[in-house]
Amino acid sequence: MLDPDRARVAKVLAWSVLLGLIGWVAISYAEGGIVGLMLRPDLVAADKLELLGEFFEGLGVFAPLAYVALVTVEVVVAPIPGTILYAPAGVIFGGFWGGVFSLIGNVLGAAVAFMLMRVLGRSAFERFIEHEHLGRFERRVSDHGALVVFLLRVNPLTSSDIVSYAAGATSMPTWKLLVGTTLGMAPLCFAQAYLAESLLIAFPRLIYPLLVAGLAYAVVFVWVIKETLGRAAGAAPR
Repeated sequence: MLDPDRARVAKVLAWSVLLGLIGWVAISYAEGGIVGLMLRPDLVAADKLELLGEFFEGLGVFAPLAYVALVTVEVVVAPIPGTILYAPAGVIFGGFWGGVFSLIGNVLGAAVAFMLMRVLGRSAFERFIEHEHLGRFERRVSDHGALVVFLLRVNPLTSSDIVSYAAGATSMPTWKLLVGTTLGMAPLCFAQAYLAESLLIAFPRLIYPLLVAGLAYAVVFVWVIKETLGRAAGAAPR
């Protein structure tokens, strides 16, 4: 356990990181940065994909690092829809590397969200996650650990960023979160990257349904995770 002074410093740093990331996302969106570009409704699909490609190409050898950092921010600042990032990665970096970079960003983001919850404390996030559902999730995690995270991640409808925060409120070891996230997110990241590489090049208008799906995910992700955790808790032995 940290002494009180170190705990206070850790909380200040954690809040600084979280609020700094949220602030950067808000500014980027408002000023037409990379976040604003991804979410602009007035751009046709082909133009948006081209501009994303130009943005990362302009970064040269730092493009992979920038992409991984952007995915990490997307995971931490839920609920930015990840589909908007994962699919174009296949076109920008190729199917294999697009999947790799997406996966690395997801694992890093999950670790950051997990540690933020640990440092800031459960009470800081209970207003966003109902206490009842968080308690049920914690009981399931104590029994099955990484398997619960894996099952929530591998299903595209429940691969919610909120899972990382919820896991951080439990006694789960960090390595179990990382294993469950890596194994669960890998199929989704690689599938979207490879499909995008082949389909979006041939049919660039397909980015529209991908964007719509991503935005829909942002709207319903809280409802889905609540329903999933509720069903999981109902199936648990009493």
